[in-house]
Amino acid sequence: MKAKHIILVVIALLMSVGFLFAQAAEEAAAPVAAPAGETLNLFTVFVQSGAWAYPILLVFIIGIVYAFARWNQLYRKEKIDAGKFYLKLRNYIKNDQLDEATKISESYKGTTMGFIFWSALMIFKDARKSGKKGAELRQSVQNSLEESVLQTVHKLDGGLFWFDTLAQIATYLGLLGTIWGLLQAFAGLAGLTGAAQGAALTNGIKLAIGTTALGLLAAIPLTLIKGWLFTRANNLISDIDEYSVKLINTINNAIKE
Repeated sequence: MKAKHIILVVIALLMSVGFLFAQAAEEAAAPVAAPAGETLNLFTVFVQSGAWAYPILLVFIIGIVYAFARWNQLYRKEKIDAGKFYLKLRNYIKNDQLDEATKISESYKGTTMGFIFWSALMIFKDARKSGKKGAELRQSVQNSLEESVLQTVHKLDGGLFWFDTLAQIATYLGLLGTIWGLLQAFAGLAGLTGAAQGAALTNGIKLAIGTTALGLLAAIPLTLIKGWLFTRANNLISDIDEYSVKLINTINNAIKE
């Protein structure tokens, strides 16, 4: 996540916290009992959780938006059949048709593997034209591929830790809302009597339990999403590692001493 995105998230959270305390003050001043026999569902839990529900919802929305961005990167932009891609290049390299191999890899340059292979083949062509042979040519191609890997591969799984962070924030907000609800319930017992005391206690307990539930309902999907995307990133990195070695071996076999 870029610095500007982090700043926007922090600003949004600060605004939510400010709204949170304003709403909580109003609820503490004038508690209202919920209707008897109310049906329990996600909407009623959200409403009964008071202002604490909004920052939890905001954290969840941020996580979903970020998840869509990473899904777009890992599944749409990185969509490539690694095996078929390598086999095409291998046949052209074996037949010394480097121009065709370079064109194919260039058409996949938008993917991480395509960019790495394209960089290696371009260096292979240029170094061979410059008169390099044997070990010197092999080293040039190897260095180019390693440099491309270092430039790009870390972007595949980089930033996925934000899902853990957002899940923890949602959980902590839920626990903080629980503590606040209990404090509100005890304050109601101390300052009110009769039916008003019971209403304050009921609302405080609902807020306490509801915020914990909302925090977990936000944290669990974010954790699962992180695991799903992390698996995809690891599979892509494994394919890059495997077929990069195969490409280097194919190029080395095509280099004459």
